[in-house]
Amino acid sequence: MQPLEWNDLDDLAVNTARVLAADAVEKAGNGHPGTAISLAPVAYLLYQKVMRHDPQNKNWLGRDRFILSIGHSSLTQYVQLYLGGFGLELDDIKALRQWGSKTPGHPEYGHTDGVEITTGPLGQGLASATGFAYAARYERGLFDPETAAGESVFDHYVYVLAGDGDIQEGVTAEAASLAGHQKLGNLIAIYDSNQISIEDDTDIAFSEDVAARYRSYGWQVLEVNWRKDAAYREDVAELYAAIEQAQQETDRPTLIILHTIIGWPSPNKQNTGGIHGSALGGAELEALKTELGFNTAATFAVADEVITHTRKLRERATAEVANWKNSFNAWKTQNPERYALLQRLENHKLPADIAQALPEFSSEKAIATRAASGKVLAALGPVLPELWGGSADLAGSNNTTIPDSLSFVPAEHSTKAWQGGPYGRVLHFGIREHAMGAILNGIQLHGKTRAYGGTFLQFADYMRPAVRLAALMNIPSVFVWTHDSIGLGEDGPTHQPVEHLAALRAIPNLAVVRPADANEVAIAWHEILSRHAGPTGIILSRQNLPVFERGNALADREQTRRGAYVLAPANKTVADVILIATGSEVEIALAAREQLAAEGIAASVVSAPCLEWFNEQDTIYRDSVLDPRVIARVVVEAGISMGWERYAGAAGEYVCVENFGASADYKRLYQEYGLIPEAVTAAAKRSINKAL
Repeated sequence: MQPLEWNDLDDLAVNTARVLAADAVEKAGNGHPGTAISLAPVAYLLYQKVMRHDPQNKNWLGRDRFILSIGHSSLTQYVQLYLGGFGLELDDIKALRQWGSKTPGHPEYGHTDGVEITTGPLGQGLASATGFAYAARYERGLFDPETAAGESVFDHYVYVLAGDGDIQEGVTAEAASLAGHQKLGNLIAIYDSNQISIEDDTDIAFSEDVAARYRSYGWQVLEVNWRKDAAYREDVAELYAAIEQAQQETDRPTLIILHTIIGWPSPNKQNTGGIHGSALGGAELEALKTELGFNTAATFAVADEVITHTRKLRERATAEVANWKNSFNAWKTQNPERYALLQRLENHKLPADIAQALPEFSSEKAIATRAASGKVLAALGPVLPELWGGSADLAGSNNTTIPDSLSFVPAEHSTKAWQGGPYGRVLHFGIREHAMGAILNGIQLHGKTRAYGGTFLQFADYMRPAVRLAALMNIPSVFVWTHDSIGLGEDGPTHQPVEHLAALRAIPNLAVVRPADANEVAIAWHEILSRHAGPTGIILSRQNLPVFERGNALADREQTRRGAYVLAPANKTVADVILIATGSEVEIALAAREQLAAEGIAASVVSAPCLEWFNEQDTIYRDSVLDPRVIARVVVEAGISMGWERYAGAAGEYVCVENFGASADYKRLYQEYGLIPEAVTAAAKRSINKAL
């Protein structure tokens, strides 16, 4: 970095940021002013003096990434986006937390220019930052592995502002452990240790040695104490030096512990829980403005010389971007094949011949859909260098390893089973499902590549906050969940996810894909990788399932893309009953169809691997699958029936599992829980009678 230049205009800009934050919360009537007031110099230092970014091109490839993990302190970021000219204006600050504004209560990805991630729940930002750092390293390996460290156009830093709440959340412990293990020197987190949360002094619940913990994770830990003297002193030069030291450390992520006073210099509410999540109130706001030398009668006051000064960031960025472009053009000339790959990824394109790489599975041998998924990944790996992933210590069970690939880990951590390298593509999350979800989100938000992570479906509960955020942000994270039902057998009810399909389908914008056989798996993976909006959970069986013989009798596997389709039509124009099934239960529905046919009842079988994809189809197609003339319907799924009502209708019957499983062989469990053709046949007759 260049030597720090700081003058009176910088001081005035920082104090302007404080007052804007206080005014905005006061106008809204609610919000979190305290941290935005006391962290104004930190955010200003990062945005104006440290980070490499371009207000005129928020998605510039060479930019540093900034993650506000303390998302409730949204004004910490919003005010800097305004001052720096990233797209927010003063009216946007005034509209904080209002309907339709660009400044919602927490910064939201895709809603406000310059926001890299939605970090509502505490801990998610700091944890996802590890994913950003993962992606930066992997992408460097794809595009420019030979260039010396710090000299590549793909080198940049990931900066995080975190607070006490982030440090306390368990997800950050999981992710920090991985970040240290991975030696992510490009990750720099500033921890605002103000020791105040909503319940006031954090000492009531939090007294650990954070520095020692992070050092044990393998982080470089630096401390900057603005409270060390009798008088509180915001020594921005000391913080700047610490950031510079962090940049020079290439083998360890850095945690800068910054000791601050929340709400300083608010005269009466600083260092209290009262300023954490509430407006200052008229008297205290006036006192703050008096303390800072501002007109107490004015609101949202920004001196012309301040905004002129801060928006010179654009001029500095223009020169920096020009230098970067010169280097980028030289790289492009020297690496035409890598540049072509970069262009394909930036355009969200798959190789033109990727469909030819998809395996076709023979009906001669049954195969678990988890095993089929592994074969599909093995086939796609050689043609999709951007595809990488792994599991939370369940590689052999989840089948998430791309063969003949190095693991993504420093070579020193290689084991007998796994050979590692900094640019490997096999991810090992350890037993850290929550962090895995957050890291996958960070990888997707960073851009370019496609990553996936696997565990048992039961443990999707550990991942749910990250899964929900992926859906909220509309990003294409891919979650591989195997051992999808009571069909996993002997492990018993603690591992048998009876309610999880319904719970996951309840998350808006999440596609839940449960293929019925190996060929549906192949098409599902291609469809998932073709999509770039919204996350997907692919749900796979432990037990072997038959591979259906496609052709005249059964529909083509390509229909999987439609989300639901008539796999086996009725033997007359209008069916007597529709049997709707997913995953391992499609085979049961097909057997029931034969039983019903023997009794003169015409049943069609609908395979419904993804209801969300089905709901995207037009009415004509949906009616062709679920004929509105056929009121008799049966849903067959090894999970609770909740959520199926809209498809089953008033006469619908359900062959589902409405309580927890048990420990036994899966065939015995299916028998005991009624997941058998005879039960489906009986349910079909009941539904027909109800429809009369």
